Amino acid sequence: MSAKNPKVAVVGATGAVGREMLEVLAQRQFPASEIVPFASSRSAGGKVEYADGELTVLELKEDSFAGFDLALFSAGGSTSEKFAPLAAKAGCVVVDNSSAWRMDPTCPLVVPEVNPHDLEWHKGIIANPNCSTIQMVVALKPLHDEAKIKRIVVSTYQAVSGTGQKAIVELETQTARLMNGQEVIPQVYPYQIAFNCLPQIDVFMENGYTKEEMKMVNETKKIMGDDSIRVTATTVRVPVFYSHSESVNIETEEKLTVEDVRRILSQAPGIVVADYPEKKIYPMPIDAAGQDDVFVGRIREDESIDNGINLWIVSDNIRKGAALNAVQIGEELIRRNLLRVPK
Repeated sequence: MSAKNPKVAVVGATGAVGREMLEVLAQRQFPASEIVPFASSRSAGGKVEYADGELTVLELKEDSFAGFDLALFSAGGSTSEKFAPLAAKAGCVVVDNSSAWRMDPTCPLVVPEVNPHDLEWHKGIIANPNCSTIQMVVALKPLHDEAKIKRIVVSTYQAVSGTGQKAIVELETQTARLMNGQEVIPQVYPYQIAFNCLPQIDVFMENGYTKEEMKMVNETKKIMGDDSIRVTATTVRVPVFYSHSESVNIETEEKLTVEDVRRILSQAPGIVVADYPEKKIYPMPIDAAGQDDVFVGRIREDESIDNGINLWIVSDNIRKGAALNAVQIGEELIRRNLLRVPK
């Protein structure tokens, strides 16, 4: 065990994102000396797939992190609030996928293609951003560096997998029942999700926005390192299993042409430009599902303002929007020799 070959804990390993974390760790041949899955007592003793075999799930306890170098958390905010500080105190660096630490000023909020330098000041807990924010900033940061973005207007079309496995099952069940002329009774969402769109993700706040919408507003500014960017968001749940789609309009200080945007994004890491409207080629959720990249298309100038650009951005919310980004943070910590908790 060393900083180059860390012992890794995966917390919440039996959930959708936790399982995806294990898959990504194996696929990318993460240089771990050992990988140990943790979950609640009700899941302890079960098995999860890893590489060509299986790992036994251990019960998450307060003293679970002794001897670990890195912990990837995907177990909900309350679990992270309790256990992440305990892990850091034990000398284990935490990459947390919940919203618990994202806006904490002592915790970096990191997308490796955008702000890896922020890892330099971590205190033991690093926040993984919201899925819809991650894919947007991957596409927008190169444009911000080139022309400085003044304003962002984003509308999202978010897959049910963002809510978890129970929402995937609900969409499957409701679709089957409706196709057979049977009544559906919503349980996960407040209304039927099959063949419907819900303009509510998370709870409504006093300003009329949902918590998900304000996450995008606040997280974007923190990740981009620029509080002057004005952001407004509308987030919508749609009957798609995997991959979030986003319609993004930006206003920049400097003029960007469509050709400029295509060139800049084609050269940026983690992005695939799929923008050939004459051939009906543009990003779609079914194409992004299971892929690591952020796909960008429908690039066009906003003719209603001088320096406006419209983009259509699609990415797998479970991979780049959660598991992959967390693993990439782990890789970056190793690369920068930052896999240690400052004293």
